[in-house]
Amino acid sequence: MITIKNETIAQIPTLHVVKEEFQYKQVIPIIFFFHGFSSAKEHNLHVAYLLAEKGFRVILPDALHHGEREVLLKGNKRELAFWEIILKSIKELDEMKQELEIRKLINEEKIGVIGTSMGAITMFGALTQYPWIQTAVSFMGTAYYEAFANGLLKVVEEKGLTIEQEMKDEMLRTIKPFDLSSQLDKLSGRPLLIWHGKEDNVVPYPFSEKLYQELEANYEDTPEKLQFLAEEKIGHKVSRRAVLSSVGWFEQHLLSSKVSS
Repeated sequence: MITIKNETIAQIPTLHVVKEEFQYKQVIPIIFFFHGFSSAKEHNLHVAYLLAEKGFRVILPDALHHGEREVLLKGNKRELAFWEIILKSIKELDEMKQELEIRKLINEEKIGVIGTSMGAITMFGALTQYPWIQTAVSFMGTAYYEAFANGLLKVVEEKGLTIEQEMKDEMLRTIKPFDLSSQLDKLSGRPLLIWHGKEDNVVPYPFSEKLYQELEANYEDTPEKLQFLAEEKIGHKVSRRAVLSSVGWFEQHLLSSKVSS
């Protein structure tokens, strides 16, 4: 029986999902799940359910200005805060981990991160900061922070919003340390699954294909630790194939042995 608790971890509203009530106080493999832009933590419960069934603790936080935290910025104002939201989530990932360590619920060798769209972009940035992330999954995200940021700026300006050059430059300087595409060595061979629909018109598919191509040589000796799944006729929506693949991926790379559901 899957158990879901709505609780605050490190002052962040989260859903805490495990298979059985008693597992709340046990040390079991943990996965942090970051949602997409304009979404909220509960929108990924179907994936959390499947992961919990396999024996994982799943933590789903609300990002800044989303879900229970959507109180100040909406619409265009929230779009302009896109990178602020991502960088805040990266910082909060470590804060949540620290609190769960105090609660004695963390095994440093059993930590995974998954994200959808903005959440996957968050995940890629987190990989540049936290070597304790053991394995990760990207649903239609991008590791190319600068390139994607420039594309977003163009879209915003096409809507008639004017952004001063100084503000643009400051934003690019701020996100640069988190741009995994310019420091791929930070992955250090950690297992990574990349999924993307080929008809995505929100986060362009070529970003994922390019990342995979650039990483292939780094995983030449351990090809099982890098997987790229592309789907035809799929836009900016996570498919069932992607969901099931992510569950299998975490089973393979985060569980010492598979746990029967």
